[in-house]
Amino acid sequence: MTDEIRVFDRASVRRHRERAAATLPASDFLFREIAERLSERLEDVTRSFPLALDLGCRNGLLAAQLGRRGGIERLVQAELSPRLARAAAANGRPTLAADEEALPFGEARFDLVLSLLSLHWVNDLPGALLQIRRALKPDGLFLAALFGGETLQELRDALLEAESEIESGASPRVSPFAELRDAAGLLQRAGFALPVADQDRITVRYGDALGLMRDLRAMGESNAVIGRRAGFSRRDTLARAAALYDARHRQGDGKLPATFQVIYLTGWAPHESQQQPLRPGSAKSRLADALGSAEQSAGEAVPDTTRR
Repeated sequence: MTDEIRVFDRASVRRHRERAAATLPASDFLFREIAERLSERLEDVTRSFPLALDLGCRNGLLAAQLGRRGGIERLVQAELSPRLARAAAANGRPTLAADEEALPFGEARFDLVLSLLSLHWVNDLPGALLQIRRALKPDGLFLAALFGGETLQELRDALLEAESEIESGASPRVSPFAELRDAAGLLQRAGFALPVADQDRITVRYGDALGLMRDLRAMGESNAVIGRRAGFSRRDTLARAAALYDARHRQGDGKLPATFQVIYLTGWAPHESQQQPLRPGSAKSRLADALGSAEQSAGEAVPDTTRR
């Protein structure tokens, strides 16, 4: 991994999760909601998975949500934080502390890899996806949820303006996230077949912006960008950000919205049994016939039928 693609301080990511081991059970509502949505997507796949991996398992909440659903016969859990890994192991499933950026698994090991809100913290997402694809058996399934680029835009804007006003310059206060428009392409680059990316938007409503910041810390989702300002945030900066957030987003019922964009990634390890694209020129019917329109060659000008 080169310095050019290092965005996150992985040691800080680990520390944040270690600290959250004690607080996550009281603040895991967002993880549980998205775990339920991920589980529902897995239920749409009518097949069994003898060996599955939960990558970034935290304290085992995805395993708890899955229960016996999804055709999983045996689930292995992996987590960056040793403290969270120990908590996850309490459910009796095999668990190890492992880094999503350096997977300790051999090739073609798993029938299914799941990841719940963990991969948005890796520096080299294409590289992590490539490792995941290699760890899958042929025709194995990858299904993940991660935060997208529109997540916490309200908080991002308020913190940026507050720090610019009070501290004469701004540093990254909310982590950058992947964009939906790039997600399927990243799967394709990593060698996945049938790549699909789609999204949900979840709005969580708070009494004040400081409550949101406390929840992010309790969830282990605090800022870990390498370029962030060193030390603790100044109290007056946070107070100004909270005031800006309130002035711009307070709703009629007195609540403040916090938007989370969740990107879902689905891809399959290639296998000869999968549907393949047709070779160029091998189609047996014309698109123009299906659409009921006239076919034109690439060299003909398309007549303008809309302007008079």
